[in-house]
Formats: sequence, C-alpha cells, structure tokens
Amino acid sequence: MNQREKEAYLREYAILKAQGKPFFPYAVAKDGAMACVVMVVIITLAVLFGAELGPKVNPTTTTYVPRPDWYFFFLFELLRAIKPPSLVGLATVGIPTIGMILLFLLPFFDRGPERRPERRPIAMFTLVFVAGAMAFLTYEGATIGTPTALVVPLPSNVAAQGPAAVKKFEAGAAAIAQSGCESCHDIAGYGNSGPGPELTNIGARVPAQAIARTLANPTAPMPSFKSLPPEKFEEIVYFLSQLKK
Repeated sequence: MNQREKEAYLREYAILKAQGKPFFPYAVAKDGAMACVVMVVIITLAVLFGAELGPKVNPTTTTYVPRPDWYFFFLFELLRAIKPPSLVGLATVGIPTIGMILLFLLPFFDRGPERRPERRPIAMFTLVFVAGAMAFLTYEGATIGTPTALVVPLPSNVAAQGPAAVKKFEAGAAAIAQSGCESCHDIAGYGNSGPGPELTNIGARVPAQAIARTLANPTAPMPSFKSLPPEKFEEIVYFLSQLKK
C-alpha cells in the first residue's frame, strides 16, 4: 500500500467512524442483554433437566476412563502423542505458551490496514494453521480409544490358531491394561520404561509356565495376580506368552 492509498483509507475510516456510535452505552447494552439471555437459557435448562454429576468417585477402581472436557481434547491428544516423560513439560506448558505468544505478536507481524482476507496472507495463514491444528487434535482426542486399552498388533501365530485364540489374546490385552501393568512396564510402546522390565518380547524369553509363576508369586513391589479369576489369569498368561517378535 502506497502513501496515496493509505491517505484515502484514513479519510474513509474517519468518515465511517464519525457516522458510528460510541461503544458505551450502545455496544455495552447489546453485550449485557445477550449475556442475560444466555444466563436465562442456562438456568432454565438446569432447572428443567438438572445437572448430571455422575456417580461418586471411587479411587480404587482400575476401569475408570479419565476424559477431559471437550475444549481440552486438543491438549489431551498432544499429551498422548508425546510419550517421553522428559517432554511432558514441553507438551503441557511449552507448546501452548509458544502458540499464545505467537498469537499475541500477530498484530505486530501483520500491520497492514487491509480488511480483506485475501490481502492478509500472514493473518489468514495463521488462522488456518492454528484452527486446523486444534480441530485435528480435538477430533483425534475425542475419537481415540480408551486410555486403558492396550493396542498390540495381532501376532501371526495367534491368528493362525483361530478365532478363539484371537479372542483370548484380546481379552488378555484388556486385562493387562485394566490391571495397571503399564504403570511399570513398557508393552509395545505403551506404558513406562520402569521400574519393571519391558514386556514387548517377553514370550520369546520366558516360557508360559514361568510367566504364570511370576504373576502368582512376584518380586516386590509387583503385586500378585493369583487372586484374579482363573479365566482372566489364564488370559493374561496367554497374552504375555504370545508376545514374540
């Protein structure tokens, strides 16, 4: 934009501004009226339909699936994607903070007086990139499976044994996830790298009988699994014994 165009823009802006109305009380009155309407709608819905709080919290359960509110799904998915513990601070504080700083600095980067979107490439690119990234992460965070699930590729030897073996393998994976084994073990990229050993290839190193003995009489601090129902205990042993590369 040259000096002539800038002066023409400023003259047009001054004329339109003189024809406008002050922010107070006109815009304030409209915002206040709309806020009252929203409050009335919320109160009416709460009175008519109530507010579902759900059951009381049970800290001993291992099957509860934690989920954030929908507007935090993007951060939930970001934390799920960034698994190394050393990068958790970057995912929770660093990346969102950097994004907010860039948005705050955007008016200093794009200082042009243009209002048309096609003439503001920096602002439009930033809008599309930020909105697209947040929309994608929100969708992924909303549709991702339960955090207590353990997704392990089905071994070919299990698939060759038939549907019953596949079902038993999947039931063992679910029992492992619900039992909290991932808090101490790494299984195919899920869980933590300690203090327990990695179990991704445990079936190739330890026979099924030894796995069963370890589950029934483990070394502290690992808890014993012999109190589980026999069927579930057998499913866990079968699952671990089939983890072979």
